[in-house]
Amino acid sequence: MTRLKRISAGATLALLATIPAALADDGVRIGAVSTTFRLVGRNDKIVVDRYDDPKVSGVSCYLSHAETGGVKGSLGLATDPSRFSLACRATGKPIPTGNLPDNEVVFGQSTSFFFKELRVSRIYDRDKRVLLYLAWSTKALTTGGSPYNSITAVPLDTQ
Repeated sequence: MTRLKRISAGATLALLATIPAALADDGVRIGAVSTTFRLVGRNDKIVVDRYDDPKVSGVSCYLSHAETGGVKGSLGLATDPSRFSLACRATGKPIPTGNLPDNEVVFGQSTSFFFKELRVSRIYDRDKRVLLYLAWSTKALTTGGSPYNSITAVPLDTQ
């Protein structure tokens, strides 16, 4: 590799390391705690993000999940573990905007450089008028998704 290409590649990697991971679907980073000190690169963390349901006003979901640090994590090349927790709450009067499908992915964010995503699906229990939110992860290029999951429920007003 020529010297110019090495310098260009190094500058690109340095620039990428300074860009924080973007949240999909308008997620908001609420906070984080460091769990493992890393001498080089950022620390491993548990982060808490908030997502507001785009089709149900008055419902917010709080998702905690692990983010891998170190050099690979700082460059966006690490794969985050499939461990997370989910709590969705009525932060106002839950009001669906239009007809809700029985099952729909409402949030998602990448958890690795290649083909792994953390998703939250909304499942509508029409009989009980309850919205169930299920956090799960995909693992493309393997035999299946992750068995790790988390679920929470938000009742709709019955009146």
